[in-house]
Amino acid sequence: MPSQCGACLTRPGTSALQACAAAVDYAYPWDGLIARFKFQGEPGWASQFACRMLQAPRSITLLSQSDLLVPVPLTAARLAERGYNQAWELVKALKRLCTATVAAQPVADALVRVIEAPDQHHLTRERRLRNLHGVFAPHPWHASRLSGAHVLLVDDVTTTGATLQAAAQALCQAGAERVSALVFACTPPR
Repeated sequence: MPSQCGACLTRPGTSALQACAAAVDYAYPWDGLIARFKFQGEPGWASQFACRMLQAPRSITLLSQSDLLVPVPLTAARLAERGYNQAWELVKALKRLCTATVAAQPVADALVRVIEAPDQHHLTRERRLRNLHGVFAPHPWHASRLSGAHVLLVDDVTTTGATLQAAAQALCQAGAERVSALVFACTPPR
């Protein structure tokens, strides 16, 4: 069971993302369940996935040190198509499961996707980073909440870490002091 997202934490250079914890490898049987959760209209998986996320090493530490829980956002078109943001479903489930021990506040729209980037599935990590440049921006209503905050990004899957990195950069530019991530699954190392 992975605890640190290697692609996010071992790359050279400065990273806006301070830490990343993952519950499972993005492999069988989890990849099929994630597809059902994400693409087949089954948001009910969020509770089971959140339970597993809470068992990941460092997840409780990251949650307890955070001020804000922020889902990785979808574009308006993708949200309309899907009917829900799977990352927001995970945030809500995490908060429900640990409300007594975690003071971090969930903020659905602290970060917005301002550009619809082309599909990332077949791109290299470097191309994904370029593809995501400028895609995320902080919502102006939450600028004061982000300033000096420790933000915990939440998402269902990370493969190369490019999406989390781009989101973390936008949050840091908005004044977040620290950005970490908690994901359900990450691509296993080769």
